[in-house]
Amino acid sequence: MEHKAGFVSIIGYPNVGKSTLMNALVGERLSIITPKAQTTRHRIMGILSGEDFQIVYSDTPGIIKPHYLLHRSMMSAVLASLSDADVILLVTEIDTPFDNEQIMEKLLVNDIPLTVVINKVDLSSEKIVKQAIEVWKMRFPSAEIIPVSALHKFNLGKLLDLIIDRLPEGPEYYPKDELSDRSERFFVSEIIREKIFLLFGEEIPYSCEVIVDAFKEEENLDRIEATIYVSRESQKAILLGKQGSAIKKLGSEARKEIETFLEKHIFLGLTIKVEKNWRENERLLKRFGYMTGEECCTSVPPVIVQPGSL
Repeated sequence: MEHKAGFVSIIGYPNVGKSTLMNALVGERLSIITPKAQTTRHRIMGILSGEDFQIVYSDTPGIIKPHYLLHRSMMSAVLASLSDADVILLVTEIDTPFDNEQIMEKLLVNDIPLTVVINKVDLSSEKIVKQAIEVWKMRFPSAEIIPVSALHKFNLGKLLDLIIDRLPEGPEYYPKDELSDRSERFFVSEIIREKIFLLFGEEIPYSCEVIVDAFKEEENLDRIEATIYVSRESQKAILLGKQGSAIKKLGSEARKEIETFLEKHIFLGLTIKVEKNWRENERLLKRFGYMTGEECCTSVPPVIVQPGSL
């Protein structure tokens, strides 16, 4: 029996359902899912292993125009995923036309198999979906076009079969019981960041980053200390809340989610630190796990800082 294995990059604009799709395909919740755009900042791998195949999915940040060094690093992850994939999934939705010329050009000249995944088709009529399929066929004649609903798992079996069919033959890259290349520390920090997205308004989530400073495993309890970085003192005050009420709620909700993820009781300590303009700070970005300096793709457009945006 032949064995297939390969890397599948999931790309697309923010909020089209890339993370929901990867989580559904892997069968585990590995990427943050919130109603807000630009939730995913890192390239997160999810691994699905079968008897005769292994798929290493990459959930990439949403394609955006960079305004900060942080954004440029995020776009570097997207561009890198186009060059080292065996299969590319371009996730889109009917109401969001894809018109990024840089990515379009790379996809057109790329010889990597491309599948256009039209997501959230449960929100459209059959006629509109068929029209969208025809439009994509004209734009990418050699690509497979498949309508899905990642949320309701519609057509995901067909998509999975299509991916496996396009994988190259070869042995698995990771042990069969591994679900991701990321550490527990990373997922803990992502859970905390997800709760910030869900509990706070527009300004806070996009201005914060979370890093786990200490992770001490004990027999009956894991002790975790994490720092939330923000850009301004006013943001710190919002995160703290009146008499610490906001940070207590954040800690409580994050702790419950982390305990479910780790299947163990934890102590969670949260600290808030102000670092002005951290999104432009190469040293801090590197500590947060982003590509910086020469690691960033030279093909990413330069950072455009709007007056008064920092």
